[in-house]
Amino acid sequence: MDIVGHQKQWDFLKKKFELEKLSHSYLFVGEGQLGKKKLAKEFVKLINCLGLGQKPCGICRNCQIIERENYPDVLMVNLKDDKQEIEILQIREALNFLSYKSYYGSFKAVIVDGAEKMNQKAQSCFLKTLEEPKGKTILILISSHPEMLLDTISSRCQTIKFYSVNQKEIESHLVKIGAKEKMAQTLSGFCQGKPGRAVDLFLNPDKLEKEQKALQELVKVINSDLAEKFQYTKKINLDGNNLKGVLEILERYLRYVLFLKTGVANLTQQDYFPEVVGNFKNYSVLKIKEILKLLETINTQTSLTNASPKLALEILLMKM
Repeated sequence: MDIVGHQKQWDFLKKKFELEKLSHSYLFVGEGQLGKKKLAKEFVKLINCLGLGQKPCGICRNCQIIERENYPDVLMVNLKDDKQEIEILQIREALNFLSYKSYYGSFKAVIVDGAEKMNQKAQSCFLKTLEEPKGKTILILISSHPEMLLDTISSRCQTIKFYSVNQKEIESHLVKIGAKEKMAQTLSGFCQGKPGRAVDLFLNPDKLEKEQKALQELVKVINSDLAEKFQYTKKINLDGNNLKGVLEILERYLRYVLFLKTGVANLTQQDYFPEVVGNFKNYSVLKIKEILKLLETINTQTSLTNASPKLALEILLMKM
């Protein structure tokens, strides 16, 4: 098993399985890239593993097919690339999938990744399955914004909360998969306790380079006049996802500046972050905390409402 952190959550689920006291439905709650989906897949491997020793073994037919997401008794429901919502048609397909007997005679499982993206019709449709679960069925909803789910859905699921992972655990895992020690320290230091993010950047160094360039441009814009700030918001492609990316980059940099000012910065991160220049040098600890709070508010509002991403970024830049 290759899960980074979340040992308590894993032990809880494993014990319930061993005692044959599994719930029909679970709600995995926590920020993105913490490893919720990874643990969900490992859990489905556990309940379908054919190994004779420690489970999941990771090498039996079932474990390997589940990892590739081709297992006939497991259905993954995700947001489609060209859509902004998980639509009712996808949920109807999931219900139809559950209506058939298990191919291998074991558990049938549906994992909904980004469950909060189900629109109202999709959620109402999914609720019917939660109200009348059949046989050996496991439903796992994964969400970073559970408040967007119907109360009737949340109340019928057993909620399991996920939290940030210890930096040392992430660093150790990165070394295990081939990262050099210095790179592992840098990535684990600024991934904000999200192992999925650290692994993604290690496996895709072009993403790291792209982020660094975006951050350098953003820092330059923040230290410029209002005209340049407005020009920046016009130039950038501000759909919801891109705004979220900009906010996350800025949040990581401001946390770094905050750590520098309080003397607890991880110096290895200097290889990633640009030099603290311009207004940032004069920002008080209190001001940085206020901006970080504003960042969190904007991120929440743009995720949960139809707030304009462009206007949100303009307001943020004017505050800085």
